[in-house]
Amino acid sequence: MSLEERINYDLKEFLKSGKSFETGVLRMVFSVFQNKKIEKRGKGQAPELFDEEAVEILLREAKKRKEASEIYIRGGREDLSKKEIQELEVIKKYLPEQIGEKEVEIMVIEAIKKLSAKNEKDFGKVMAELMKELRGKADASLVSNLVKRHLLG
Repeated sequence: MSLEERINYDLKEFLKSGKSFETGVLRMVFSVFQNKKIEKRGKGQAPELFDEEAVEILLREAKKRKEASEIYIRGGREDLSKKEIQELEVIKKYLPEQIGEKEVEIMVIEAIKKLSAKNEKDFGKVMAELMKELRGKADASLVSNLVKRHLLG
């Protein structure tokens, strides 16, 4: 079962069980999936959504929720921040398991050695190499911070 099918199935289950909050979040996600399909059709591509694309969409939506939550907290609106965090938790259920900081750090060190990176000029090469493997599995800001720390000493 593809990720899109799983979300569609869960959406129907949430509708049946009367879970309106989860239903709303999954409807929003499904809407973004549909928009992506329309975009692909407009570019002459098959309107099929692959799991990699679905994960990218979910990561983007999760990032939006996280950033909105932080903005609401700074603005003194904990109630709205809490809602964003709840939406984020629903979305996270469909994302791949996240790799821990220690594992990411090991991968950063290996990539720096593999590419013989020595300074901040090599940052882009190291990030590109790492994100091939870590996209969807680790937070890009965490990877970026670790690469900077190891390249700059």
